[in-house]
Amino acid sequence: MVALIIGILLIAFCAFACIPSGLAWGAFVVDFLKGCVPVLSAFVGLIAVFIGLADIKDKNEAKKEVLAARKAEEATPEK
Repeated sequence: MVALIIGILLIAFCAFACIPSGLAWGAFVVDFLKGCVPVLSAFVGLIAVFIGLADIKDKNEAKKEVLAARKAEEATPEK
C-alpha cells in the first residue's frame, strides 16, 4: 500500500513538474529524453543480442538431448 501511495505521489510530481504553470521542466525533460534515447537503444540492443545467443545455445542443447534420447531408445532391446 505504501508503494502504491509513493508511486502515485511521484507520478503527480512528474506531471506538476512538466506542466508550464508548475515547475516548467518540460523542456529539460525533452532534452533528457533526446540524450538518453541513443544510450537506451544501445542497451536494449545489447540485451537482445544476449537473449538471442542464449536462445541459440538452448536450441542446440535441446537438439543434443533429443538425439541422445533417440540413441538411447535405439540401443534399448525390445521385448
